[in-house]
Amino acid sequence: MNTTTTKKPSFFKGLTGQILIAMLFGAVLGIIIHNSTDADTAQSFSGKIKMLATVFIRLVQMIISPLVFTTLVVGIAKLGDIKAVGRIGGKALGWFFTASFISLLLGMFFVNILKPGVGLNLSNVDLASASEVTAKTQSLTFENFIEHIVPKSIFEAMATNEILQIVIFSIFFGLAAAALGDYVKPVINGLDKTSHIVLKMVNYVMKFAPIGVFGAIAGVFAVRDFQELAITYFKFFGSFLIGISSLWVVLILVGYIFLKSRMSLLLKRIVSPLIIAFGTTSSEAVFPKLTEELERFGVKDRIVSFMLPLGYSFNLDGSMMYMTFASIFIAQAYGIDLDLGTQMTMLLVLMLTSKGIAGVPRASLVVVAATCGMFKIPIEGIALILPIDHFCDMFRSATNVLGNALATSVVGQWEAGDEIETVPTDTI
Repeated sequence: MNTTTTKKPSFFKGLTGQILIAMLFGAVLGIIIHNSTDADTAQSFSGKIKMLATVFIRLVQMIISPLVFTTLVVGIAKLGDIKAVGRIGGKALGWFFTASFISLLLGMFFVNILKPGVGLNLSNVDLASASEVTAKTQSLTFENFIEHIVPKSIFEAMATNEILQIVIFSIFFGLAAAALGDYVKPVINGLDKTSHIVLKMVNYVMKFAPIGVFGAIAGVFAVRDFQELAITYFKFFGSFLIGISSLWVVLILVGYIFLKSRMSLLLKRIVSPLIIAFGTTSSEAVFPKLTEELERFGVKDRIVSFMLPLGYSFNLDGSMMYMTFASIFIAQAYGIDLDLGTQMTMLLVLMLTSKGIAGVPRASLVVVAATCGMFKIPIEGIALILPIDHFCDMFRSATNVLGNALATSVVGQWEAGDEIETVPTDTI
């Protein structure tokens, strides 16, 4: 009797393997360009090759708004009442603020223990390079934070991919739909089918991920002398890696406490989103893919559609850790001594000001610059970390993805109890 077995696809034929190969080839090409051409040529090459990453990220951004709106409205309508929304929202915000506080605290702890800014030579710092970031700090006020949360137009919010504003509108829309009951079932069914169409688009868009990662990595290495950066910023980057690695350990341990053996399966499911976020330095770029993978992991679609959009505005663990680390690093570099009380005040300020900047380019740097200004630390000190920021951003973007995947999975399990089950799918 003949038996046939289905061979699993090769690792390097899967999306994860292709992205890793793209990162390697991008780094090699960028280094070759950097070492074999003059600075102007390398800069021109970097600008052109980065267009590959820009196109990929724009493709993702194209589907974020309709995905958030359709899935969130359908999810809330399925929840059925405002009590369920309030219960899940309360659990979500409790998790988000706890995770944010721990992340900020870890950044503060390691920058004080390792002191990467002490004794730093400031003579070769290009202060003019910080002007682009410091110019944005004036917009970080409490009034602008409130305005940022509440949309004045859902169409404007969708056009600019303001996730938090879309979430606010979608919650009101979903609650109103739930209150009307059977009368609006055709609308909810239509949005449900639309969300499945958008998720199908995700599969098409993700095929461009290796190309986008290749362009992003090649563009950076073409204009940065990695060896020089490694020597100059060894202490800063090394200290940051220790801090972010510790945050990963904490997140994974917490995951095992709540999810137990299922945590290993969650990590396997999100490998691809983690690598995409790492390569493109954009956690936003994996929002649709992460939605898909968490549903495959077994989290109810209504929980995923509610938790992830909130998480992308309130639960950026990697960015939070970086903010306290970078702010105190700049103070150390300028010889400014911050006592424990001042640092804790800074931590609380960062906890609040960081919640309204999701989607802003170089958001972490903008918040760091604004916080430095509030505590009389020279905001031009942001120029100290600009040369190495891209590489730090790779790690904090991936950490943001891990934190949101974990938060969504845990809250999903709290809601579903033991009913959560894995959806069998093909190999990642």
